[in-house]
Amino acid sequence: MQSKILSFVLFTLSLSYVLGETCSNAKVKGATSYSTTDATIVSQIAFVTEFSLECSNPGSEKISLFAEVDGKITPVAMIGDTTYQVSWNEEVNKARSGDYSVKLYDEEGYGAVRKAQRSGEENKVKPLATVVVRHPGTYTGPWFNSEILAAGLIAVVAYFAFSTRSKILS
Repeated sequence: MQSKILSFVLFTLSLSYVLGETCSNAKVKGATSYSTTDATIVSQIAFVTEFSLECSNPGSEKISLFAEVDGKITPVAMIGDTTYQVSWNEEVNKARSGDYSVKLYDEEGYGAVRKAQRSGEENKVKPLATVVVRHPGTYTGPWFNSEILAAGLIAVVAYFAFSTRSKILS
């Protein structure tokens, strides 16, 4: 009899623990972001966003999160009690300017997204929350390299110098 009561108590405690881990009515607070804007010497653009997560049930903010950006899923790093960070890279020629939508999923949502990706279906899983990262675009350098401009200027000066010299000598 005591083992049944103990089993029931352990079951209800573990069930309350599992149910307490889900974040309901998640809201993103204080989201900040950074993206590389100078691509003259790099081959990839870095995107980083930090945010705090607020849930309607207190204490459930410390959950494992996953982020989906343009169909690619990456884990979210926890850098504080309720502060998270997401980062990813893109090739310079593939990175577009504008808004990037970062969809956040808990472990259950992550599993559903991966299942939809494997079966080739469209992702209809509702994210836990969404963070928007604005990328202003990247500077890839001047239209003309300074070496080419200097060589062209030298060629023009040399042409005028030799043509003027030939006019003077004739």
